[in-house]
Amino acid sequence: MNQKAIGYEIIARDGEARSGVIRTRRGNIETPVFMPVGTLGTVKGTRFEALESAELDARIILGNTYHLWLRPGAETIRECGGLHRFIGWERALLTDSGGFQVWSLGALRKIMEEGTEFRSHVDGSLRFLSPEVSMQVQAALGSDIVMVFDECVRGDASREEARESMLLTARWAERSRLEFDVLQKEGMDTGHIDERELPIDARLNGAQALFGIVQGAAHLDLRRESLERTAEIGFDGYAIGGLSVGEEKSVMYGVVEEIAPLMPSDCPRYLMGVGTPEDLVECVARGLDMFDCVLPTRNGRTGQAFTSRGKLNIKNAQWVRDQRPLDERCACSVCRRHSRAFLRHLYMTGEMLASILLTHHNLAFFLDTMRSVRQAIRSGDFTRFRREFLAGVSSGVA
Repeated sequence: MNQKAIGYEIIARDGEARSGVIRTRRGNIETPVFMPVGTLGTVKGTRFEALESAELDARIILGNTYHLWLRPGAETIRECGGLHRFIGWERALLTDSGGFQVWSLGALRKIMEEGTEFRSHVDGSLRFLSPEVSMQVQAALGSDIVMVFDECVRGDASREEARESMLLTARWAERSRLEFDVLQKEGMDTGHIDERELPIDARLNGAQALFGIVQGAAHLDLRRESLERTAEIGFDGYAIGGLSVGEEKSVMYGVVEEIAPLMPSDCPRYLMGVGTPEDLVECVARGLDMFDCVLPTRNGRTGQAFTSRGKLNIKNAQWVRDQRPLDERCACSVCRRHSRAFLRHLYMTGEMLASILLTHHNLAFFLDTMRSVRQAIRSGDFTRFRREFLAGVSSGVA
């Protein structure tokens, strides 16, 4: 039986928007899905018990190869039984390859054919990350979905610069594929599950899945070429990378609208590092299935809440005696219990609980938005939902 590492089934469509189920070795994930970011093996400001609760019910989170490789180190995590066991998370994990983080180091890194040489942001030590090393680290982590090692460029990169980078990404994708396959055969995946222990209806082989990444900056012809080259190699899923890196929003939407419908329809489609609630809804409308972003947790730590009427800055003096919840349409435990006035008090006095509560609300808002998106697609009502949602978040918090 030729079982796969991952399965994907489309349940409903509404225009280009799709709703389905991704089957992984650690459970099923309904799509479209927002994946909370747990860069260092933790989603900042929240416990896994909260993420697993019925209120949030996050079925998949992210970890980052670059950061976990530097601290605590791949061998430490391998000796601790892999990332799932190390952090105590039993649901699905996706790990980024580290390519974006290395690129973002700027002057601290040197990109060459073999890989990327850079100075660690932790201790300044000279390190080298390549497709092979990235695959080795991700095998040690044992994540359920692995990303190929790629190179990113600025959103406003010239066509020549973007093409050179895109071709390098394609060559690195092929090397990632080859090394990944060797590591799977050698049993280096710490998260492997014996297929006999998986549910019969899962029809999975218990191995890691590998996703390819489409690059090419804002140049649509390069994006199409990148997708063609990536699909020729063959992956379990496909991602669009290198967006939300400084380009205009219209450029991002244009790339997604052009490329998403061309991506293999029988595989999950992932938009990396994006974005706001509006971005999620707009990109679902253009045919994408998976999203991740640090905004819910990062903004929560800086006093900003996402609501059905847009962003609310808890630091503003207008909330000092406001007894309403952050969002009167939100049913999360924070909104059921606490007022804007109390949350502002916590934040202004430096109480760590402020960041925890704002983060919880933001994650609840993002995850509940995606539940509503899935329901709207399956009921054939996504067009109306999209129109009303976007009008709401642009109306402004009162």
